Amino acid sequence: MTKRIAILGSTGSIGQQTLQVLDQYPELFQAEVLTANRNSHRLIEQALKYRPDAVVIADEQEYPTVRDALAGEPVKVYAGAEALRQIVQHSSVDIVVAAMVGFAGLAPTIEAIRAGKAIALANKETLVVAGDLITRLAAKHQVPLLPVDSEHSAIFQCLQGEVMNPMEKIILTASGGPFRNTSLKDLEEVTSTHALQHPSWQMGAKITIDSATLMNKGFEVMEAGWLFGASSAQIEVVVHPESIIHSLVQFRDGSVKAQLGLPDMKLPIRYALSYPVRLPDPAPRLDLARLGCLHFEAPDTHRFRNLALAYQAMNQGGTLPCILNAANEASVALFLSGAIRFPQIARLNEEAMESVATCPEPTLEDYHQTHTETVRYIYQRLGLSGPR
Repeated sequence: MTKRIAILGSTGSIGQQTLQVLDQYPELFQAEVLTANRNSHRLIEQALKYRPDAVVIADEQEYPTVRDALAGEPVKVYAGAEALRQIVQHSSVDIVVAAMVGFAGLAPTIEAIRAGKAIALANKETLVVAGDLITRLAAKHQVPLLPVDSEHSAIFQCLQGEVMNPMEKIILTASGGPFRNTSLKDLEEVTSTHALQHPSWQMGAKITIDSATLMNKGFEVMEAGWLFGASSAQIEVVVHPESIIHSLVQFRDGSVKAQLGLPDMKLPIRYALSYPVRLPDPAPRLDLARLGCLHFEAPDTHRFRNLALAYQAMNQGGTLPCILNAANEASVALFLSGAIRFPQIARLNEEAMESVATCPEPTLEDYHQTHTETVRYIYQRLGLSGPR
């Protein structure tokens, strides 16, 4: 049977690559719902091509543009945050690809879980901010959380067939980003143009900056803890600049399993949508002889402080991970706008973790309040007015 897919964030990098996967297997997958934050132009293009049942534009100011462009088309048009939460509950949806960027992806993902939808999870902030809440809801509603991140998909694949064998350690690989060998002094001169040039992956602006600061890897550490029931002591990060080994799992007998492949996000997207079946794909194959060698090194948490902050937030728990995520969203946006320098991202994140009040056993409302307070703190700290 054809699986009907809702893509939250269809105009972003993961969303667009998900649609490319759907293009490969039209008999297996159908784009049922497409959503975007404010990229109305691309959402309209996608709606005209894929003819989904419905589209949602989160920015209500863009609603008239989308509505008018799709007038006469067999596509329902909605707008706003509430529409996002409602659309994922529709009975016509089988799988929700959670690819929205940042904290905004939390609420619709929760509603999709409550509605019993399988979740292909690309929004790592959902588990970073509210991992306890999300995993409890998924267990209650018997909803699978299928990882789309290449690293977590690799771990997931390594654990297949190992039900009787407890995991001893997760080894998360990191490319190291474009500044792996850049000195602290030279990091002060880094511009957004430099930081957006990732050596291995083509991604959206936010996640590319997070990769350059190693914040993305820190978030992946926290996400892995929730997805695979691992403590921070069981998760090791290793820099692997070739991005061929996507992650590894070590077992109690000392054996280590790795998942390898060319750096292509369509592979983990495809596996999440088709699990447990591996679909045929004509993409180029990994040629180890031609590659020659692979390299590994320990991460430098002095130059890339965000990774250490992630471990700290994971160990303390409560709303501290939420504070780190919110501070990072705000500081990355400020860096991309030219308001702060590259090293200030980690400095502001650490200051927010030290200054914003924490809650040890948060509710969903606590997460929302903490996020708002943290973003406000960052902008006030710099004497700036807050974001729209």
